[in-house]
Amino acid sequence: MNQSQVSASVLSRCDVERLIAEENALIVIMDQMVLRLDGWLKYHPGGSKPIQHMVGRDATDEITSLHSPKTCRQMKRYQIGRVQGYWENLIPPIQGCVYPIASESVNTSSKPKVTIPCARGAANTTFRPPDSPTSRHTEGTRFLDFLTREEINLDLTEYPLVDKSTQMEITCKYRLLHEEIRRSGLYQCNYTAYAWEAMRCALLVSLTWLFMNLEVYWISAAFLGLFWSQLVFIAHDAGHMGITHNFTIDTLIAMIIAAPIGGLSMGWWKRSHNVHHIVTNSPEHDPDNQHLPLFAVNHRFLGNLFSTYHERWMRFGRIAKFWIPYQAKMYYLVLAFGRFNLYAQSWLFLIRGQGPRKGAAWWHRLFEIFGVIIFCLWYGYGLVYKSIPGNWNRITFVMVSHMVNMPLHVQFTLSHFAMSAMDLGQDESFAQKMLRTTMDIDCPEWLDFFHGGLQFQAVHHLFPRIPRHNLRSTQKFVQQFCRETGIPYALYGFVDGNKKVLGCLSAVSRQAAILAECQRTVAADQQSSVS
Repeated sequence: MNQSQVSASVLSRCDVERLIAEENALIVIMDQMVLRLDGWLKYHPGGSKPIQHMVGRDATDEITSLHSPKTCRQMKRYQIGRVQGYWENLIPPIQGCVYPIASESVNTSSKPKVTIPCARGAANTTFRPPDSPTSRHTEGTRFLDFLTREEINLDLTEYPLVDKSTQMEITCKYRLLHEEIRRSGLYQCNYTAYAWEAMRCALLVSLTWLFMNLEVYWISAAFLGLFWSQLVFIAHDAGHMGITHNFTIDTLIAMIIAAPIGGLSMGWWKRSHNVHHIVTNSPEHDPDNQHLPLFAVNHRFLGNLFSTYHERWMRFGRIAKFWIPYQAKMYYLVLAFGRFNLYAQSWLFLIRGQGPRKGAAWWHRLFEIFGVIIFCLWYGYGLVYKSIPGNWNRITFVMVSHMVNMPLHVQFTLSHFAMSAMDLGQDESFAQKMLRTTMDIDCPEWLDFFHGGLQFQAVHHLFPRIPRHNLRSTQKFVQQFCRETGIPYALYGFVDGNKKVLGCLSAVSRQAAILAECQRTVAADQQSSVS
């Protein structure tokens, strides 16, 4: 069958469901085209899970926001047909749907089945959770379900209706906004701004070297940490192809910054960050808010949840029960050690070989392993061990150079921790979901270098490939879009944003205390009834 015949072939909803059910096909809808992405799964530089979360869905906005026009055109090679009219999204298998056709040939009597709401018109589906280490139906289930309903009702009150017509209108306006921003030239990188970035980084390196020679090691370490922070902003831009818009060149820039200079893996970042952009703030799916036992950013973490990213149960166990009551007070202290967690995640990713080993990114793992070795040599051996006398000075240097990155890790969490983590269903548009789960931080323009563009996270989530030096200009377009659609635009000052996050963490701590009291009361009642 030639391409014209494929393009003319109309697939029904039942056809798509059958392919997903019988052949485990990764079917994604883009611009009315039905794409089968099984063959691309092992080659995708951003990992397999972003694709899996789009199965059965119209992913037009997600794909076009995260990929260049060239990549979107290349996706046509995977087209197997087209759909007509409005596509009502299915729930992807990775998020719990099991289609009846697929389950008929498998004996699943040993697995519990729970009916879940599916998109209107979809086949009847069931959800089979993996075997839980403990029963999910605990004494606190009703309490947690009550909190979930309360948060969903609050979102439904504050945001536009999640019905087909309303969300279609928002999607149409978002796509018009996308074209307007493109015509305005905001996708074009401001290379003069990057010249200033280069000079700033050169100054920080010079100050690191100067105070190292003056033997004022803690000041030298502070400037090295600030240098790393500034490089993270550049790596973030490059990771989203926001500098040259060329996949190979931007990826090289990002990996050089991350591995030999910073000791981190850009491949790991892409694998987790792309999922974050697709299922932002979802407790079960978004790795960026799965921080048990150190943080529970939503009440749903107080019950056992299965992480589809880590493919394991997140238990609210003894450590979490002890720690979570103090999470708001320990927030900044924990984030001061955030870079050490990035090392661990990066090195585990490289050791396990979790990135693509075929296609355009086959060599990335080898490059990053070599880069991390270089980092260990220049930083660990050459700088810390050979250039700094005395173990106390060495420990001080390591800790200061890493802990000075704490404001950067606060910035990472600030835009999402206090925002909604609820799922409003398959009809919600990409644009509304991004604005509902993300906040922007207001700051004077002269402080943009300190925040590195991460203060415009809501704008960035709508248009991830826009270079960060253009995000302030893009913000004006987004604010107008929010006024026209009635979507609240969350904008807080840096201090108020911190207060909101701490308030959210404190609220979850109180909910954990109430849940524990409920469980103790029920247990005591059961014991007394038995006796």
